[in-house]
Amino acid sequence: MQFTAAQIAMLVNGKIEGDMNAAVSDFGKIEEAKEGQLAFLANPKYEDYLYSTKASIVMISASLELKQSVNATLIRVEDPYSAFAGLLSKYQEIKTQQLNGLQDPHFISPSAQLGKNVFLGAFSFVGEKVVIGNNVKIFPQVYIGNNVVIGDDTIIYPGAKIYHDCKLGTNVIVHAGTVIGSDGFGFAPQADGTFKKVPQIGNVVIEDYVEIGANATIDRATMGSTFIRKGAKIDNLVQIAHNVEVGNNSVIAAQAGVSGSTKLGKNVMIGGQAGIVGHIVLADGVKINAQSGVSKAIKTPGAAVTGSPAYDYTSALRAQAVSRNLPDLEKRIKQLEQLVQKLSQEKLV
Repeated sequence: MQFTAAQIAMLVNGKIEGDMNAAVSDFGKIEEAKEGQLAFLANPKYEDYLYSTKASIVMISASLELKQSVNATLIRVEDPYSAFAGLLSKYQEIKTQQLNGLQDPHFISPSAQLGKNVFLGAFSFVGEKVVIGNNVKIFPQVYIGNNVVIGDDTIIYPGAKIYHDCKLGTNVIVHAGTVIGSDGFGFAPQADGTFKKVPQIGNVVIEDYVEIGANATIDRATMGSTFIRKGAKIDNLVQIAHNVEVGNNSVIAAQAGVSGSTKLGKNVMIGGQAGIVGHIVLADGVKINAQSGVSKAIKTPGAAVTGSPAYDYTSALRAQAVSRNLPDLEKRIKQLEQLVQKLSQEKLV
């Protein structure tokens, strides 16, 4: 696919400086881009590459003042990063829309309902009474259990598994290897020291515009639903336990884990490898630093914590600063002790 500067400017509401007929068919980083590629400049640290890049078109900020002439055609926008991200999304959408039809071999239950323009990859399985919306793209080797509902324009990448009774909204993206609806970790201790499995009879509900990374696991509820609310973004290798609720537009980075029945508010941010205990609530806008261990509820909206156990981020930074200064503080204390001892001896004399 090839796009001209004029077409791109129209898509991103930008202003052209240079050849409006300049064309690109691919994307590249500004420091590595070649002729026929589109790049963008958002970070001032990379400005020097603007004057040497081989890219045919570069998207830049409307407020950037050039230090010298530029060979590439420029498209000025208010926010180059967001505009470029939107353009990439449009490009990917066009490519995905080209996928259509059913690849063999596959299995679709006679009771399943498929919408218009559905793509189903080879070796995929669609169970009984499944409902799949319009323009859904299901890549090879995907398993969709009985009674699953999948909304319009959702994409499910290779090897994902969606257990029975789960519900996915519209414009959801599920990446390869992810498992949605596996049993929650529920076992009742017995008098003889063994554990009796507690049946997990709930489901997982994933609302609109959620994206889930590769090899993530989201457990079904013991009863009721595990909820991933609208706009949430979950990274690769994340574990979401049974009956958890992830609030609107919250983001969880790779290898983090959220224990059972914990409720995350809206716009919560959880760093990589953080661990959250079960049965607590995190207020809207809470920020958890990477590798933190959260052991109790955080009720203050917008609070930022770090450490294990996690506590106030600013206090933690002060404690770290003090810790780094301990050798110097020890030296000063010894000097003060010597001075006090000397003054005491002089007083006795």
